Amino acid sequence: MAAPMSGVDKPSAERSSFNTTSFQKKTRSKLIAIPGSRPSVQNGQLLVSTGVTSLDYLLGGGLAVGTVRLIEEDRYDSYSRMVLKYFLAEGVVCRHELFVSTAQESPDDLLQELPAPILDDVAGHTPVEPSRLSCDPQHGLDAMKIAWRYQNLPKVQSALASSSRFGHYYDVSKTMEPEIRQAARCHRFYVPEHPNQASSTRSTGLESYSALLTSLQELIHKKGFDLATPMSNSRNILRIGLHSLGSALWGDDLCCHDNPTNGHALTTFLYGLRALLRSSLSVAVVTVPSHLIQDRTLVGRITRLCDHAIALESFKGSERETNPLYKDYHGLLHVRQAPRLNCLASNLPDHKDLAFKLKRKQFTVKRLHLPPDLSETVSRVSRGELAGATAVASACSSATSGNRHLDF
Repeated sequence: MAAPMSGVDKPSAERSSFNTTSFQKKTRSKLIAIPGSRPSVQNGQLLVSTGVTSLDYLLGGGLAVGTVRLIEEDRYDSYSRMVLKYFLAEGVVCRHELFVSTAQESPDDLLQELPAPILDDVAGHTPVEPSRLSCDPQHGLDAMKIAWRYQNLPKVQSALASSSRFGHYYDVSKTMEPEIRQAARCHRFYVPEHPNQASSTRSTGLESYSALLTSLQELIHKKGFDLATPMSNSRNILRIGLHSLGSALWGDDLCCHDNPTNGHALTTFLYGLRALLRSSLSVAVVTVPSHLIQDRTLVGRITRLCDHAIALESFKGSERETNPLYKDYHGLLHVRQAPRLNCLASNLPDHKDLAFKLKRKQFTVKRLHLPPDLSETVSRVSRGELAGATAVASACSSATSGNRHLDF
């Protein structure tokens, strides 16, 4: 006799409870949607644009939120100052909050020099015309022929650009309109307006950095940029621009002496700044006159305390300014340190020889390509052949009498 089925008399709701499992589909955590930002396709980090599309491509898509970027100034602080203004101008257009700190001039003077945005995207990348070699036979006959070994090589693109659009374009020949600039929320820290109360135990430079770090900490906690605050729909990003840290105007003696008495003041500030930004929706760009610091070991420590570091080497006032090989560029860009975020290895750029150029309306970073020096190559080869021919002639002259030329 078959065993009775106990599940026949049970209600359907009770039977369905036995069929449910504890399995739940794993979904990705919902990222914060903030205007002017996007997640990274490499490590999922929230990115913002630097204002320069070529620099965004160099950084792997943009500047990661919660990081510190170091810019080693050029000798005349012209191009590094311009990169900082691009960073602040992008924050104004994206309606991010700004924090500007300077010692040489008022932060308002720096904000008044922000480049004007190009809203109609005139500076966008224009599509490249397709090649007509295959469809136009007459053009193929008239085209310049090159060596067969170079025919199948891909064309070198000197411009650094991504396939996806991120950020805005700006016209450096014009300044931003006051209506757009005044609509942004900007917090200022001017060093002369914060008198230092230096004591016997703390120096003037350490007091300036301590007051700056305290102001940033209060702003991040009060305005809701801290990640510990409850999530809301009105979250925003704080862009921090610190100009010329380590100079004598900050009360620091890094650039004045070979053995500064307070060499740890700037490094202590950068260590605290990096720890503060890690748990906040903030991103900082710091410029340092590294060419004035005599202690190169200290420059290395400053670089390692930042997440990403680049150096701008201007041709102004050097021999390369008049060198025809560098006529298409205004300086070199060196990547001192690449960011390592949520990964063990850093995302290094595919091309290390980089240069920048300031056009009439735009600042761009390109791959450095020098033209071939044909005259030097030819002269080197000709000198080698001449030396070889002279050696052969001198060896054969001992066996022959009088005539030094070889007859074949």
